[in-house]
Amino acid sequence: MQGVYSIMLLVVSNIFMTFAWYGHLKLQEMKVISNWPLFGVILFSWSIALLEYCAQVPANRLGFIGNGGPFTLMQLKVIQEVITLVVFTLFATLLFKGEALHWNHLAAFVCLVMAVYFVFMK
Repeated sequence: MQGVYSIMLLVVSNIFMTFAWYGHLKLQEMKVISNWPLFGVILFSWSIALLEYCAQVPANRLGFIGNGGPFTLMQLKVIQEVITLVVFTLFATLLFKGEALHWNHLAAFVCLVMAVYFVFMK
């Protein structure tokens, strides 16, 4: 069960991370924060990133084999990267209409899924 909780927290963490890193671009496009100074945008993003860390740190603690979880450090990192890619892809294609998936993006996704397979090999 710790593995499931860890992965769920990683998904939540990556949603916040994606909004912290790229959400301000959408807000700027929507003219919500277009006149904010860069420092204000950074503080705004950091406030969202704090929520990301509130999910990321427990996800890694729960999932890490050294704390009774099912995943090695390498496995946790690869899982996190794949989750990041999936969340970012959904974010980019749904919120930024100019972004599209191409065959090379799908090929990269396949490579990352293969990375998950290989990192779990004994």
